[in-house]
Amino acid sequence: MSPYFSKVLKRDDTIFWAVVACLLWSTVYAVIKLGLQYDTPLHFAGLRFMISGLMILPFALRQSDYFPMIRKHWKIVLWVTLLQTLLNYIFFYLGMDLVPGAIGAIIVGSQPLVVAVVAALMHEGERLTGRKIITIVLGITGVIMISAGRQALRIGAASEIIGVALILGANIATALSNVLVSLKSRGINPLVLSSSTLFTGGLLIFIISIPVEGASRGPLNITYWLSLAWLSFVSAYAFSLWFKLLQRPKVKVSELNLWKFIIPVVGAVLSWIIVPDEKPDWLTVTGILVITGSLIGFYTNGARLKVK
Repeated sequence: MSPYFSKVLKRDDTIFWAVVACLLWSTVYAVIKLGLQYDTPLHFAGLRFMISGLMILPFALRQSDYFPMIRKHWKIVLWVTLLQTLLNYIFFYLGMDLVPGAIGAIIVGSQPLVVAVVAALMHEGERLTGRKIITIVLGITGVIMISAGRQALRIGAASEIIGVALILGANIATALSNVLVSLKSRGINPLVLSSSTLFTGGLLIFIISIPVEGASRGPLNITYWLSLAWLSFVSAYAFSLWFKLLQRPKVKVSELNLWKFIIPVVGAVLSWIIVPDEKPDWLTVTGILVITGSLIGFYTNGARLKVK
């Protein structure tokens, strides 16, 4: 790992850096919409992740150590590439294209619940405690309120049901990847893990996009390239950070993922600031307060994520 990255992580606690990663991820939905005005979903995603992997490369190990480490830990690299980058994002992009935005936001927002269940099944140290279940239920309730406040909730067509199933599949793939990183990635530099999996997964998505979506649209303007640059940076930094946090022996996967409930909160606030027609409403504000209260309640009643 680069000395700077290691030093930064040791300086503050896990909660702070989990929030940083989630704040970065909260910006991607609006930026993806900007980029998709000029490109197809899989082609755009493939380019994004290939660039992300290349961005991390200069900060990872020396080239002489990089590939030997991948060969030594090829199983976890393969699983994370398949689950986190390939299946997660293919299912996510295709699913979001089939369902109303509000429904998609709710299904994506249920990810901490899916992670908690998968972690409990795969890891003996991950128990579904009463406090954790209450926090998850309140968090999902808040996500539903935020989504309902911003857009009418509806689902009916068979294609929309397929879309919901695809997004749930994306959540399960992410959950499996998170647990595997926590359990099986000791010994591999998180920068090597993130750069190799993002680039390889992005390359595969890009190749798949060619027969599925055809040639890229054009011409591509400055808005597209700025969107691509920001999304690539977010993936590079947030995934490297998240993998490092998951590797910490005292960090529980399910508790770390509870912080993902703040993503729709920040997304709603950003929409109020950026989008001209978006204004605060009582349902959205209430949902934000419910999520905030549930997280504060959980972490002030015994649950702590400390740097060891």
